[in-house]
Amino acid sequence: MPFYEHVFLARQDLATAQVEALTETFSKVIADGNGQVATNEYWGLRSLAYRIAKNRKAHYVMLSIDAPAPAIAEMERQVGLNEDIIRYMTVRIDALPTEASAMMKRGERERERGDRDGGRGGDRDRGDRGDRGDRPRRDDRDGGRGGDRAPRPFAA
Repeated sequence: MPFYEHVFLARQDLATAQVEALTETFSKVIADGNGQVATNEYWGLRSLAYRIAKNRKAHYVMLSIDAPAPAIAEMERQVGLNEDIIRYMTVRIDALPTEASAMMKRGERERERGDRDGGRGGDRDRGDRGDRGDRPRRDDRDGGRGGDRAPRPFAA
């Protein structure tokens, strides 16, 4: 039987459990068509490059499938009818992957880096930054000249 990779994007307002239920539904369609889903990978809720149907993010799922073409056609028909799926793509491949996809490897690398660095972004501890001293109020930013500075002209 031929091998396929199928990736679908589910709406951002779905819970992870709902996305897993969609994955199980599509896996059952493949199984009913005398095929099997070798692996499924949930890539998580990720930002989209552009808005799709008013969604800025989507849940990404990839299925590695070993199934005949009619089973794939039926699955794509079911995916197309589902309102929770905003995009999908199926690609025929020569062999099923034996290792994790690049997206899953990337997540593992980020987790390892986060553990080694003590976290990234808002997780890091900046310690006590000390007193910043008196800062001028907004109306004192003219250097104490009392506002005698001429107004700036608008940029054309």
